[in-house]
Amino acid sequence: MRMSTAHLSILAAIAAFLPLTVASGAAAEVLKPFKDDLFSNQTVLESHDNGAFQTIDYQEMRDINGRDEVPERRVKPAYVATGVRWKAQQDETLPLGDRKLDVTRIGPASKQAFTVIFIHGRGGDRRLGSNDYTFGGNFNRLKNLAYNNGGTYYAPSVKSFDSDGVTDIAALIRYSYEQSGGRPVILTCASMGSFICWGITRDAESVKRLKGMAILSGVTDPDFANSAFYKAKLPIWFTHGSRDPVYAATNQEALFEKLYKSHYPTRFTLFATGNHGTPVRMTDWRKVLNWVIDPQPS
Repeated sequence: MRMSTAHLSILAAIAAFLPLTVASGAAAEVLKPFKDDLFSNQTVLESHDNGAFQTIDYQEMRDINGRDEVPERRVKPAYVATGVRWKAQQDETLPLGDRKLDVTRIGPASKQAFTVIFIHGRGGDRRLGSNDYTFGGNFNRLKNLAYNNGGTYYAPSVKSFDSDGVTDIAALIRYSYEQSGGRPVILTCASMGSFICWGITRDAESVKRLKGMAILSGVTDPDFANSAFYKAKLPIWFTHGSRDPVYAATNQEALFEKLYKSHYPTRFTLFATGNHGTPVRMTDWRKVLNWVIDPQPS
């Protein structure tokens, strides 16, 4: 699927709105396991580019119906540990300069070892990225991985997927970076939220504070090579469903191959037969975050 004229116009507006520069990220320890036996034992059907690209076996009957008590609404208890919600979760409105942003925060408000920010797609808000029971418990795992390793996870409500939304998230990145004392910030974006990720790649100051990025079921930015993020060679991991009817996997695959051939630090996980929402359910967060924190060459 090609990007529409509207998509390209948004990217062009973001490109004009944000400056360019280069940057580097800090280091952090890799994350300790959390329910890896349930989330990380995925079968690799095919692998190429020295393992940088992997096709994963995905089966709806097993990975939705077999995993959920109520398909797509409530995962089985074994997949979640909800103590983190009561110990470390807080809904708050952050005053970020002249802006205010509604977020759900899991983990400490300051001096965190690292920060993960998840950007939802159209129709979502902070509740999507903080729900323990939907998407097979994968957000609960992300929350626990952050908290158990001394990190902080933010799920903000993005009001718009244009330059205003980019400005809000740039402010959150700056705030998280400063609150942590300069520790790594990792940005992750799903579906239309990927407009925010691509916009941030053009913001020189945000790039200075980022460690890397993950894009789930996202759009493709044909002008990524001109961004500050690209010039800084920060790691980026793509995950996508092979049958995504919203944003075709082939477009993102083509971008990955172009990046990989230029020796850019990148990874791609393709879920065979997966739909648009499959990566949010199936992305192995520990594997992705560990690599972004400490990318290994192919």
